[in-house]
Amino acid sequence: MRDYLLTLCVTAAVTYLLTGPVRKFAIATGAMPEIRARDVHREPTPRLGGIAMFFGLCAGLLVADNLQNLNGVFELSNEPRALLSGAALIWLIGVLDDKFEIDALIKLGAQMIAAGVMVMQGLTILWIPVPGVGTVALTSWQGTLLTVALVVITINAVNFVDGLDGLAAGMVCIAAAAFFLYTYRIWYGYGIEAAAPATLFAAILIGMCVGFLPHNMHPARIFMGDSGSMLIGLVLAAGAISVTGQVDPDALKIFEGSTRQATHAALPVFIPLLLPLTIIAIPFADLVLAVVRRTWNGKSPFAADRGHLHHRLLEIGHSHSRSVLIMYFWSALIAFGVVAYSVHSASMWILLVVVALSAVGLVLLLLPRFTPRAPLWAQAYVPPRYRRRRRTAAAVEAPEALEGAEGGADGAAVGAACAHAHEHEPPAEVRTPVPAGVNGATAIGARSRLPDRRKAGSRQ
Repeated sequence: MRDYLLTLCVTAAVTYLLTGPVRKFAIATGAMPEIRARDVHREPTPRLGGIAMFFGLCAGLLVADNLQNLNGVFELSNEPRALLSGAALIWLIGVLDDKFEIDALIKLGAQMIAAGVMVMQGLTILWIPVPGVGTVALTSWQGTLLTVALVVITINAVNFVDGLDGLAAGMVCIAAAAFFLYTYRIWYGYGIEAAAPATLFAAILIGMCVGFLPHNMHPARIFMGDSGSMLIGLVLAAGAISVTGQVDPDALKIFEGSTRQATHAALPVFIPLLLPLTIIAIPFADLVLAVVRRTWNGKSPFAADRGHLHHRLLEIGHSHSRSVLIMYFWSALIAFGVVAYSVHSASMWILLVVVALSAVGLVLLLLPRFTPRAPLWAQAYVPPRYRRRRRTAAAVEAPEALEGAEGGADGAAVGAACAHAHEHEPPAEVRTPVPAGVNGATAIGARSRLPDRRKAGSRQ
């Protein structure tokens, strides 16, 4: 565990430290596309954040290769090299797309080629456990097709959910954390070395997301772009493929005892069939709904729109940050719920906790405009948006001054009262965001002190 944590920390540090220079490089090269109709942000923001994430991946693999306890992963398996080869190819295509806007079909072909590169180097599904049947060996063509399909679906699911600041990186980080707990239990608890590569991939993926999130949280200073979203989707798929198709179910020695005991013990074997789907359940649902919606409207499945789940959360009244937190909540509930159930499948408490947390999540969805306020004694310890607003003396005197004004004859008195009530507010021209230099909080200048509160569907 210590070596995994060290690898995670090195990956996060390299990603975090390189994101700042990468942002300046993106600004210098003009990798700042104009705001599109489906975008939520209001100011052009540089992309190419995937460059820092890729070098974080390389740093994590390099450190793990030089650690005594993790060096065996590279000696006994070719999967880390297969991952690096596929990641380099998909990252290069993503960088070109962030700069030059590559056609969607070309990107789809590149994703399939990247998956094929990993298959050629041994990262493929060899068998799948089927409930009631047992272990089913796959032919080379079946394994290749299944591997390519899983890689393409996962990459596009992560890419589809990358629509709000910090959303994709946070959801993938939560999924990778749950996946790490599961694979570490298979590797350490059952002593199966074949699960070590998947555990390493999950730890590196957590580090990539944790290192990039401080730069990507709302308001984002840089976007990961397709170079980042496709990269983390590929790493997530590689871990799922490794633990699903490489770990032999017979090595767990579960088929002993009564039928009930064997069924409960076999659950860790069948979880790999479900876990890759549960950790991307929300992105996958968004992907399916987007394809159905666009096809129903007579559009191409690759045509972008503003009908994604995060867009709908904004339209019903949730703020940007709260929409992201709601998506985090559901992702964590599904991923960690499945992992917890795989450990204690005979306990009903896990199911009850999942149901209770689901009810809490539904309440949060039904109260989109509810803003919690901290008590008076905690005013100094919470962000300003959670503090109670105090009515100033000028605001109290303003209505009385307005009542003293009679009709249009005393317009001067009304104007004086309004000026007195708002004497501390800046003039209108100060409220307009003024572009600054490239060293500001965004690509074109400093962030406005008065954020735009209009809904996502409004035009600007």
